[in-house]
Amino acid sequence: MSFLATLRIALNALRVNKLRSALTMLGIIIGVGAVIVMIAVGSGAQAKIEAQIRSLGANLIIVFSASATYTGARSGAGSMQTISEDDAYAISRELPDEIQTAAPALRGSGQVVSGNANWSTTCYGVTPEYFEAREWQIVEGRGIEQAEVNSAAKVAVIGVTVATSLFGDASPIDQVIRIRKVPLTVIGVLERKGQSMSGQDQDDVVLLPISTARKRVLGATALAKSRSVGSFTVKVRQGVEIKEAEEKMRELLRQRHRLQPGQDDDFNVRNLSEILQAQEDSSRVLAMLLAAVASVSLLVGGIGIMNIMLVSVTERTREIGLRRAVGARAGDILQQFLIEAITLSLIGGLIGVLLGSAGAQLIGELAGWPIKLSAFATALAVSFAAMIGIFFGFYPARQAARMSPIEALRHE
Repeated sequence: MSFLATLRIALNALRVNKLRSALTMLGIIIGVGAVIVMIAVGSGAQAKIEAQIRSLGANLIIVFSASATYTGARSGAGSMQTISEDDAYAISRELPDEIQTAAPALRGSGQVVSGNANWSTTCYGVTPEYFEAREWQIVEGRGIEQAEVNSAAKVAVIGVTVATSLFGDASPIDQVIRIRKVPLTVIGVLERKGQSMSGQDQDDVVLLPISTARKRVLGATALAKSRSVGSFTVKVRQGVEIKEAEEKMRELLRQRHRLQPGQDDDFNVRNLSEILQAQEDSSRVLAMLLAAVASVSLLVGGIGIMNIMLVSVTERTREIGLRRAVGARAGDILQQFLIEAITLSLIGGLIGVLLGSAGAQLIGELAGWPIKLSAFATALAVSFAAMIGIFFGFYPARQAARMSPIEALRHE
Protein backbone atom coordinates (compact mmCIF):
# COMPACT_ATOMS: atom_id res chain seq x y z
CA MET A 1 0.00 0.00 0.00
CA SER A 2 1.37 3.42 -0.94
CA PHE A 3 2.22 6.11 1.58
CA LEU A 4 -0.42 8.48 0.14
CA ALA A 5 -3.14 5.84 0.58
CA THR A 6 -2.04 5.26 4.16
CA LEU A 7 -1.98 9.02 4.80
CA ARG A 8 -5.51 9.38 3.41
CA ILE A 9 -6.84 6.56 5.60
CA ALA A 10 -5.17 8.08 8.71
CA LEU A 11 -6.60 11.55 8.07
CA ASN A 12 -10.06 10.11 7.43
CA ALA A 13 -9.90 8.28 10.75
CA LEU A 14 -9.08 11.56 12.53
CA ARG A 15 -11.83 13.42 10.72
CA VAL A 16 -14.46 10.82 11.64
CA ASN A 17 -13.59 11.16 15.36
CA LYS A 18 -13.36 14.96 15.59
CA LEU A 19 -14.16 15.31 19.30
CA ARG A 20 -11.67 12.63 20.30
CA SER A 21 -9.02 14.20 18.07
CA ALA A 22 -9.64 17.64 19.58
CA LEU A 23 -9.39 16.34 23.14
CA THR A 24 -6.21 14.45 22.26
CA MET A 25 -4.63 17.64 20.88
CA LEU A 26 -5.63 19.70 23.93
CA GLY A 27 -2.63 18.66 26.00
CA ILE A 28 -0.21 19.50 23.17
CA ILE A 29 -1.95 22.84 22.55
CA ILE A 30 -1.66 23.83 26.22
CA GLY A 31 1.93 22.59 26.46
CA VAL A 32 3.22 24.38 23.34
CA GLY A 33 1.28 27.54 24.20
CA ALA A 34 2.73 27.57 27.72
CA VAL A 35 6.27 27.08 26.41
CA ILE A 36 5.87 29.95 23.92
CA VAL A 37 4.51 32.30 26.61
CA MET A 38 7.18 31.41 29.17
CA ILE A 39 10.06 31.77 26.72
CA ALA A 40 8.65 35.08 25.42
CA VAL A 41 8.34 36.47 28.95
CA GLY A 42 11.82 35.22 29.92
CA SER A 43 13.41 36.63 26.76
CA GLY A 44 11.63 39.91 27.38
CA ALA A 45 13.11 40.07 30.87
CA GLN A 46 16.60 39.54 29.46
CA ALA A 47 16.00 42.23 26.85
CA LYS A 48 14.89 44.63 29.59
CA ILE A 49 18.08 44.00 31.57
CA GLU A 50 20.20 44.49 28.43
CA ALA A 51 18.43 47.82 27.86
CA GLN A 52 19.23 48.83 31.44
CA ILE A 53 22.87 47.92 30.87
CA ARG A 54 22.96 50.10 27.76
CA SER A 55 21.23 52.96 29.61
CA LEU A 56 23.81 52.92 32.40
CA GLY A 57 26.71 52.76 29.97
CA ALA A 58 29.09 49.90 29.25
CA ASN A 59 32.11 48.80 31.34
CA LEU A 60 31.43 51.12 34.26
CA ILE A 61 32.94 51.30 37.72
CA ILE A 62 31.47 53.72 40.28
CA VAL A 63 33.65 55.04 43.12
CA PHE A 64 31.86 56.46 46.18
CA SER A 65 33.07 58.23 49.28
CA ALA A 66 33.38 56.03 52.36
CA SER A 67 31.35 56.18 55.57
CA ALA A 68 32.32 58.45 58.42
CA THR A 69 32.90 57.37 62.03
CA TYR A 70 32.01 59.64 64.96
CA THR A 71 32.74 58.49 68.54
CA GLY A 72 32.63 54.86 67.46
CA ALA A 73 29.40 55.12 65.45
CA ARG A 74 29.61 54.67 61.69
CA SER A 75 27.27 56.68 59.48
CA GLY A 76 26.10 55.67 56.01
CA ALA A 77 28.21 55.33 52.89
CA GLY A 78 29.07 58.69 51.36
CA SER A 79 28.49 60.63 54.58
CA MET A 80 32.12 61.78 54.51
CA GLN A 81 33.42 62.92 51.14
CA THR A 82 36.86 61.36 50.87
CA ILE A 83 37.33 61.46 47.09
CA SER A 84 37.89 64.46 44.87
CA GLU A 85 37.98 65.65 41.28
CA ASP A 86 41.75 65.28 41.38
CA ASP A 87 41.39 61.55 42.14
CA ALA A 88 39.27 61.11 39.01
CA TYR A 89 41.70 63.06 36.84
CA ALA A 90 44.65 61.09 38.28
CA ILE A 91 42.99 57.80 37.33
CA SER A 92 42.53 58.96 33.72
CA ARG A 93 46.09 60.32 33.58
CA GLU A 94 48.00 57.46 35.24
CA LEU A 95 46.03 54.47 33.91
CA PRO A 96 45.58 55.41 30.23
CA ASP A 97 45.78 51.82 28.98
CA GLU A 98 42.95 50.61 31.20
CA ILE A 99 40.74 53.68 31.73
CA GLN A 100 39.01 55.54 28.92
CA THR A 101 37.67 58.35 31.09
CA ALA A 102 36.73 59.23 34.67
CA ALA A 103 33.92 61.66 35.41
CA PRO A 104 33.51 63.25 38.88
CA ALA A 105 30.03 64.30 40.00
CA LEU A 106 28.23 66.14 42.79
CA ARG A 107 24.65 65.15 43.55
CA GLY A 108 21.81 67.06 45.14
CA SER A 109 18.14 67.85 44.76
CA GLY A 110 16.17 71.00 44.20
CA GLN A 111 13.00 72.63 42.95
CA VAL A 112 13.34 73.74 39.34
CA VAL A 113 11.24 76.77 38.43
CA SER A 114 10.42 78.19 35.02
CA GLY A 115 7.74 80.86 34.83
CA ASN A 116 4.64 79.47 36.53
CA ALA A 117 5.84 75.85 36.28
CA ASN A 118 8.01 74.07 38.82
CA TRP A 119 9.34 70.55 39.29
CA SER A 120 11.29 68.72 42.02
CA THR A 121 14.24 66.90 40.50
CA THR A 122 17.76 65.55 41.01
CA CYS A 123 20.68 67.81 40.17
CA TYR A 124 24.18 66.70 39.24
CA GLY A 125 27.29 68.78 38.94
CA VAL A 126 29.35 67.16 36.16
CA THR A 127 32.21 67.63 33.74
CA PRO A 128 32.21 67.04 29.95
CA GLU A 129 33.60 63.54 30.60
CA TYR A 130 30.30 62.54 32.23
CA PHE A 131 28.52 62.33 28.86
CA GLU A 132 31.22 60.03 27.46
CA ALA A 133 31.30 57.78 30.53
CA ARG A 134 27.51 57.35 30.61
CA GLU A 135 27.26 57.21 26.80
CA TRP A 136 24.55 59.84 27.05
CA GLN A 137 23.78 61.69 23.84
CA ILE A 138 22.32 65.18 23.43
CA VAL A 139 19.15 65.19 21.29
CA GLU A 140 18.70 68.96 21.24
CA GLY A 141 21.19 71.74 21.82
CA ARG A 142 24.65 70.84 23.14
CA GLY A 143 26.46 69.49 26.16
CA ILE A 144 28.53 71.17 28.86
CA GLU A 145 31.96 72.40 27.74
CA GLN A 146 35.19 72.64 29.72
CA ALA A 147 35.24 76.44 29.46
CA GLU A 148 31.88 76.53 31.26
CA VAL A 149 33.28 74.32 34.02
CA ASN A 150 36.30 76.62 34.38
CA SER A 151 34.12 79.74 34.64
CA ALA A 152 31.27 78.21 36.69
CA ALA A 153 28.86 79.26 33.96
CA LYS A 154 25.15 79.39 34.75
CA VAL A 155 24.04 76.80 32.21
CA ALA A 156 22.19 73.49 32.45
CA VAL A 157 21.41 70.37 30.44
CA ILE A 158 18.06 68.80 31.34
CA GLY A 159 16.46 65.37 30.97
CA VAL A 160 13.34 64.65 28.92
CA THR A 161 11.12 64.38 32.02
CA VAL A 162 12.17 67.81 33.29
CA ALA A 163 11.81 69.34 29.81
CA THR A 164 8.28 67.97 29.43
CA SER A 165 7.22 68.95 32.96
CA LEU A 166 8.40 72.55 32.60
CA PHE A 167 7.95 73.34 28.92
CA GLY A 168 5.52 70.75 27.51
CA ASP A 169 6.04 70.40 23.78
CA ALA A 170 7.92 73.70 23.44
CA SER A 171 11.69 73.75 22.98
CA PRO A 172 13.52 74.45 26.26
CA ILE A 173 16.74 75.62 24.55
CA ASP A 174 17.82 79.11 25.69
CA GLN A 175 15.02 79.18 28.27
CA VAL A 176 15.92 80.23 31.82
CA ILE A 177 15.24 77.97 34.79
CA ARG A 178 15.92 78.64 38.48
CA ILE A 179 17.30 76.24 41.08
CA ARG A 180 17.56 77.66 44.59
CA LYS A 181 17.09 81.14 43.11
CA VAL A 182 20.06 80.70 40.77
CA PRO A 183 19.15 81.46 37.12
CA LEU A 184 20.44 78.89 34.62
CA THR A 185 20.16 78.91 30.83
CA VAL A 186 19.14 75.58 29.28
CA ILE A 187 21.67 74.65 26.59
CA GLY A 188 20.74 71.02 25.88
CA VAL A 189 18.27 68.16 26.30
CA LEU A 190 19.47 64.64 27.05
CA GLU A 191 18.54 61.51 25.13
CA ARG A 192 15.79 59.47 26.81
CA LYS A 193 17.15 56.61 28.96
CA GLY A 194 14.10 55.39 30.89
CA GLN A 195 14.11 53.78 34.31
CA SER A 196 17.20 52.51 36.09
CA MET A 197 17.42 49.07 37.71
CA SER A 198 16.11 50.54 40.97
CA GLY A 199 13.07 52.00 39.20
CA GLN A 200 14.34 55.60 39.27
CA ASP A 201 13.54 57.81 36.27
CA GLN A 202 16.95 58.57 34.75
CA ASP A 203 15.43 61.35 32.62
CA ASP A 204 14.30 63.30 35.70
CA VAL A 205 17.62 65.10 36.04
CA VAL A 206 19.36 68.45 35.61
CA LEU A 207 23.10 68.51 34.81
CA LEU A 208 25.19 71.57 35.71
CA PRO A 209 28.91 72.32 35.37
CA ILE A 210 30.47 70.83 38.48
CA SER A 211 31.95 74.18 39.52
CA THR A 212 28.54 75.85 39.19
CA ALA A 213 26.94 73.16 41.32
CA ARG A 214 29.64 73.42 43.98
CA LYS A 215 29.90 77.21 44.23
CA ARG A 216 26.42 78.44 43.34
CA VAL A 217 23.77 75.71 43.69
CA LEU A 218 24.64 72.61 45.73
CA GLY A 219 27.95 73.16 47.45
CA ALA A 220 29.43 74.81 50.48
CA THR A 221 32.69 76.63 51.24
CA ALA A 222 34.40 73.46 52.51
CA LEU A 223 33.53 71.62 49.32
CA ALA A 224 34.80 74.46 47.16
CA LYS A 225 38.19 74.38 48.86
CA SER A 226 38.68 70.60 48.91
CA ARG A 227 37.24 69.90 45.42
CA SER A 228 35.52 66.91 47.06
CA VAL A 229 32.86 64.96 45.20
CA GLY A 230 30.35 62.33 46.24
CA SER A 231 31.31 59.91 43.47
CA PHE A 232 32.91 59.53 40.09
CA THR A 233 32.16 57.24 37.20
CA VAL A 234 35.03 55.36 35.55
CA LYS A 235 34.67 53.93 32.03
CA VAL A 236 37.00 51.01 31.32
CA ARG A 237 38.40 50.63 27.80
CA GLN A 238 36.95 47.94 25.55
CA GLY A 239 38.88 44.67 25.76
CA VAL A 240 40.27 45.38 29.25
CA GLU A 241 39.22 43.11 32.11
CA ILE A 242 37.10 45.22 34.46
CA LYS A 243 38.39 43.35 37.51
CA GLU A 244 42.00 44.08 36.53
CA ALA A 245 41.24 47.78 35.95
CA GLU A 246 39.41 47.92 39.29
CA GLU A 247 42.39 46.50 41.18
CA LYS A 248 44.84 48.97 39.58
CA MET A 249 42.48 51.86 40.28
CA ARG A 250 42.04 50.77 43.90
CA GLU A 251 45.81 50.57 44.37
CA LEU A 252 46.29 54.06 42.88
CA LEU A 253 43.62 55.58 45.13
CA ARG A 254 45.14 53.97 48.22
CA GLN A 255 48.50 55.52 47.30
CA ARG A 256 46.96 58.94 46.76
CA HIS A 257 45.09 58.74 50.09
CA ARG A 258 48.23 57.52 51.92
CA LEU A 259 46.55 54.41 53.32
CA GLN A 260 48.82 51.93 55.10
CA PRO A 261 48.79 48.15 54.41
CA GLY A 262 45.94 46.58 56.37
CA GLN A 263 44.11 49.88 56.68
CA ASP A 264 40.55 49.94 55.30
CA ASP A 265 39.79 51.83 52.11
CA ASP A 266 38.29 55.27 52.64
CA PHE A 267 36.27 54.83 49.45
CA ASN A 268 33.83 52.27 48.03
CA VAL A 269 34.06 50.72 44.58
CA ARG A 270 31.04 49.23 42.81
CA ASN A 271 31.47 47.23 39.64
CA LEU A 272 28.18 47.67 37.77
CA SER A 273 29.01 45.01 35.20
CA GLU A 274 29.16 42.28 37.85
CA ILE A 275 25.83 43.36 39.35
CA LEU A 276 24.13 43.51 35.97
CA GLN A 277 25.67 40.21 34.87
CA ALA A 278 24.36 38.55 38.03
CA GLN A 279 20.87 39.88 37.32
CA GLU A 280 21.08 38.75 33.69
CA ASP A 281 22.17 35.26 34.78
CA SER A 282 19.30 35.11 37.27
CA SER A 283 16.87 36.14 34.54
CA ARG A 284 18.24 33.47 32.20
CA VAL A 285 17.91 30.77 34.88
CA LEU A 286 14.36 31.92 35.59
CA ALA A 287 13.47 31.74 31.89
CA MET A 288 14.89 28.22 31.65
CA LEU A 289 12.99 27.18 34.78
CA LEU A 290 9.73 28.56 33.41
CA ALA A 291 10.30 26.78 30.08
CA ALA A 292 11.06 23.52 31.92
CA VAL A 293 7.86 23.81 33.96
CA ALA A 294 5.87 24.53 30.81
CA SER A 295 7.46 21.53 29.10
CA VAL A 296 5.78 19.28 31.67
CA SER A 297 2.52 20.15 29.92
CA LEU A 298 3.99 18.77 26.69
CA LEU A 299 4.86 15.55 28.47
CA VAL A 300 1.34 15.28 29.85
CA GLY A 301 -0.01 15.95 26.37
CA GLY A 302 2.16 13.14 24.97
CA ILE A 303 0.85 10.71 27.57
CA GLY A 304 -2.67 11.77 26.61
CA ILE A 305 -1.93 10.98 22.96
CA MET A 306 -0.66 7.52 23.90
CA ASN A 307 -3.72 6.79 26.03
CA ILE A 308 -6.19 7.88 23.35
CA MET A 309 -4.29 6.00 20.65
CA LEU A 310 -4.34 2.81 22.75
CA VAL A 311 -8.11 3.22 23.16
CA SER A 312 -8.37 3.83 19.43
CA VAL A 313 -6.45 0.63 18.68
CA THR A 314 -8.82 -1.36 20.90
CA GLU A 315 -11.90 0.19 19.31
CA ARG A 316 -10.63 -0.41 15.78
CA THR A 317 -9.40 -3.96 16.25
CA ARG A 318 -11.85 -5.39 13.71
CA GLU A 319 -10.92 -2.64 11.23
CA ILE A 320 -7.25 -3.56 11.65
CA GLY A 321 -8.04 -7.24 11.13
CA LEU A 322 -10.03 -6.46 7.99
CA ARG A 323 -7.22 -4.37 6.54
CA ARG A 324 -4.71 -7.11 7.25
CA ALA A 325 -7.06 -9.69 5.65
CA VAL A 326 -7.25 -7.73 2.37
CA GLY A 327 -3.47 -7.42 2.08
CA ALA A 328 -2.26 -4.59 4.34
CA ARG A 329 1.13 -5.32 5.84
CA ALA A 330 2.14 -4.80 9.47
CA GLY A 331 4.29 -1.86 8.32
CA ASP A 332 1.24 -0.20 6.76
CA ILE A 333 -0.70 -0.45 10.03
CA LEU A 334 2.29 0.89 11.98
CA GLN A 335 2.64 3.76 9.51
CA GLN A 336 -1.07 4.64 9.70
CA PHE A 337 -1.18 4.96 13.48
CA LEU A 338 2.12 6.87 13.58
CA ILE A 339 0.76 9.32 11.01
CA GLU A 340 -2.33 9.84 13.17
CA ALA A 341 -0.23 10.52 16.28
CA ILE A 342 2.19 12.87 14.48
CA THR A 343 -0.67 14.71 12.77
CA LEU A 344 -2.40 15.29 16.10
CA SER A 345 0.86 16.57 17.62
CA LEU A 346 1.70 18.90 14.73
CA ILE A 347 -1.78 20.40 14.48
CA GLY A 348 -1.87 20.81 18.25
CA GLY A 349 1.60 22.36 18.15
CA LEU A 350 0.62 24.90 15.47
CA ILE A 351 -2.55 25.87 17.34
CA GLY A 352 -0.47 26.13 20.53
CA VAL A 353 1.97 28.49 18.77
CA LEU A 354 -0.86 30.78 17.67
CA LEU A 355 -2.51 30.80 21.10
CA GLY A 356 0.84 31.14 22.89
CA SER A 357 1.87 34.12 20.72
CA ALA A 358 -1.48 35.82 21.31
CA GLY A 359 -1.24 35.08 25.04
CA ALA A 360 2.27 36.51 25.25
CA GLN A 361 1.19 39.71 23.51
CA LEU A 362 -1.80 40.00 25.85
CA ILE A 363 0.40 39.58 28.91
CA GLY A 364 2.74 42.24 27.56
CA GLU A 365 -0.13 44.68 27.07
CA LEU A 366 -1.83 44.06 30.43
CA ALA A 367 1.29 43.82 32.61
CA GLY A 368 3.42 46.37 30.74
CA TRP A 369 6.15 43.72 30.52
CA PRO A 370 8.43 43.50 27.47
CA ILE A 371 7.72 40.43 25.35
CA LYS A 372 10.19 38.94 22.88
CA LEU A 373 8.87 36.16 20.64
CA SER A 374 11.61 33.88 19.32
CA ALA A 375 11.34 32.11 15.96
CA PHE A 376 13.85 29.55 17.19
CA ALA A 377 11.79 28.83 20.33
CA THR A 378 8.64 28.51 18.21
CA ALA A 379 10.27 26.05 15.81
CA LEU A 380 11.74 24.12 18.75
CA ALA A 381 8.33 23.82 20.45
CA VAL A 382 6.64 22.53 17.28
CA SER A 383 9.51 20.10 16.59
CA PHE A 384 9.32 18.87 20.16
CA ALA A 385 5.57 18.35 19.73
CA ALA A 386 6.21 16.24 16.61
CA MET A 387 8.81 14.16 18.45
CA ILE A 388 6.31 13.60 21.26
CA GLY A 389 3.84 12.32 18.67
CA ILE A 390 6.42 9.85 17.34
CA PHE A 391 7.58 8.76 20.79
CA PHE A 392 4.19 8.31 22.44
CA GLY A 393 2.47 7.15 19.26
CA PHE A 394 4.95 4.38 18.49
CA TYR A 395 3.81 1.94 21.20
CA PRO A 396 0.09 2.01 20.26
CA ALA A 397 1.04 1.80 16.56
CA ARG A 398 3.32 -1.17 17.25
CA GLN A 399 0.53 -2.88 19.21
CA ALA A 400 -1.82 -2.43 16.26
CA ALA A 401 0.76 -3.70 13.75
CA ARG A 402 1.48 -6.86 15.77
CA MET A 403 -2.16 -7.95 15.89
CA SER A 404 -2.96 -11.33 14.33
CA PRO A 405 -5.47 -10.79 11.48
CA ILE A 406 -7.52 -13.82 12.57
CA GLU A 407 -7.67 -12.76 16.23
CA ALA A 408 -8.50 -9.19 15.22
CA LEU A 409 -11.44 -10.35 13.05
CA ARG A 410 -12.76 -12.46 15.92
CA HIS A 411 -12.66 -9.49 18.33
CA GLU A 412 -16.09 -8.33 19.56
